[in-house]
Formats: sequence, C-alpha cells, structure tokens
Amino acid sequence: MDHFRRIGLLRRRLTKAGLHGLLVTHLPDLRYLCGFTGSSAALAITRRSARLYTDSRYRTQAAEEVADAEVEIVSGAPAVSAVQWLAAQPGVVFAGFDPARTSVADLARWREALPTRLRRSLLTPLAASLIEPLRVVKDENELALMIEAALTGCKLFERILEFIEPGLREFEVAAELEYQARLLGAEGMSFETIVASGVRSALPHGRATDAKLPRNGFVTLDFGVILKGYCSDMTRTVYLGKPKAEERAAYEVVLEAQQAAIAAVASGTSGGEVDEAARSVLRSAGLAEAFSHSTGHALGLEIHEPPRIGAGQTVRLQAGMVITIEPGIYLPGKFGIRIEDMVAVTRNGGQVLTPAPKALIEL
Repeated sequence: MDHFRRIGLLRRRLTKAGLHGLLVTHLPDLRYLCGFTGSSAALAITRRSARLYTDSRYRTQAAEEVADAEVEIVSGAPAVSAVQWLAAQPGVVFAGFDPARTSVADLARWREALPTRLRRSLLTPLAASLIEPLRVVKDENELALMIEAALTGCKLFERILEFIEPGLREFEVAAELEYQARLLGAEGMSFETIVASGVRSALPHGRATDAKLPRNGFVTLDFGVILKGYCSDMTRTVYLGKPKAEERAAYEVVLEAQQAAIAAVASGTSGGEVDEAARSVLRSAGLAEAFSHSTGHALGLEIHEPPRIGAGQTVRLQAGMVITIEPGIYLPGKFGIRIEDMVAVTRNGGQVLTPAPKALIEL
C-alpha cells in the first residue's frame, strides 16, 4: 500500500467523523502516512491537501522521504504552523487531534496561536484514533519488512548461542547481541535488551546487569531489532549446565502453553481467547499464579501496539495483524521461563515469523 492510499483511507475516516482536517504529531503515524523519519514534524491533513511541517535540519531528508504531502520548513514549532495552516483553509471548521498523543501544554500552545474566535472551536479531540485502525492491519510491504526483522532476530539468537558461557556478565551478553544486530543491518534495538540469568530469570523484565551467568541455571534472552522502521520481538530461555527434573518439566509446560496460544490465533478470535489458551495450560499444571503478565501484544512501527493479547480483551484479531505470543512463569528466588514468537494473523490461523528452535537448549 502506498502513502497516497493510506492518506486516502484516512480521509474517509475523517469525513465519517464529521471533521474537515486533522493534525498528526505522533512520529510513527507520520512515518506511516507520508514516509518521514525525522524527530520533529507535524502533518496537517484536509479533505483535499496534506502538508508536512518540519525544521531546517530536515530540509534535504524531507524532500527525499516525504510522499503525497507538501513540505514546509519552519523556524518555530512545526505543530503550531500546522494548526495555523489548518485554520486558514477554506471550509475547515473542525480539525481533529489525538488527545492520547497531546500534552495539556501543547494544546494550550496551539490554541494561543489561533485567532481568538477559533481558539475554542477549531481543535476537536478525537474520540478514538483515526490512524490506529489503519496501522493495526499490515499490508504486504509491511509484512515483508516484519518478516525480515523477525528473521534477523533469529540469526541473532544463533550467534548469541555461540557466545554465551558461564561467568560472562549479563551486560556483556546484551552488548554482544546488540553489536551483532548492527552488523546484520539493524537500525537499533526495538527495546532495551533483557538478559536475566539464574534467580534473576524470575524477573519478567530483568534488564541486563553485571550479574554473572551461572554454571547451572536458566538464561532468558528477550530482544528485538528495528529494521527499516519495523520492530521485531522474540524471547528464548536457554539452560546453562544440566537442568533438574523440576526445571525441565516447568520449561515443557511453558512451551505447551505457548504452542496452545499460537494454535488459538485466527482471524475473528479475541485477544482474551488466545490468552486463555495459554493460561489454561499453566492452570492445569498449578502454575497460573506464576504467569503475571499478558500473553502478548501487537507490534509494527512501534514495539507495543494495540490490540493487547490478555485476559478479558474482547478485540477481535484481523488477518494482517502481527502479534507476540509470550507466556512465562516466574518463581521468585528460583527461576523464570518465557518463550516468545511473533505471529502474523491469517484468515486460517497464525503464521510464526520467528522460527528459531524452542526445544530446551542446554549449553
């Protein structure tokens, strides 16, 4: 799908919402709609025009990147100029903005820049994002980029397995993983790399520390890369040494829960139903209370996007969504285990995008 088509679909939603214009300030939304990747910009859209405002640092970049919108370089705040342009357009009586992406201070600044007669009436908070429903379903180009990012993550896992050994500090493992990611062409990591070993594996989001990897114990690796703007996310838990029977059994239960949730993924299924597929397996094993977070989330240009795959979530999955499936158990003072894949929702089920091995790896 090209940017022109995306803006066209957005205009239909704009008209349906009874609005004449829209101010877009969330940078991932800007990238999605017109291709701009800079750090400061605002996009103003009417039923007929689209104009991107940015500053002089991005003059050349904007000219190269932006499709289907005019570019204007300004010296002040881009959003202020965008609001003033919207106010000057014929027929623009109501212009929407996303209150979830707007601070109170920014809104006050925008209104102060308007003529007094328009300060109360022009800017209208959206009841719900108009762009989010477009972004949740990935087109073919987006899906291809996400598959590439996911497979890059799998290559990283292969490389880090050759590096890991007892006595290394967690941050050394994270540093090596991130270094290798750059060598494979990643723009950066999609979130702070998690390396949690031994008793620290019982921390669901155990950031890498100077703790040494144990001679015997689990190591949880949770990481993702950004490739051409799109995020990957995967988790594998490996074992250093020889696992005890209890540890091996716990790992098998988590793997069974993860596979059950993947099997439940299909267009039309709710996030709550997928979550319950994982949770019921852990409940049967008496480990439901050790699973302390949601089963997953969607991702794309951002690492966390709606919908959430969690208990009570009623939003239905749609073909083209990309979600994570990541159940885990955490036993404080003992160990933790999490296994995570990226899964593309299809009409018939779910396609796993991260095919790295999941059988327990002993190093």
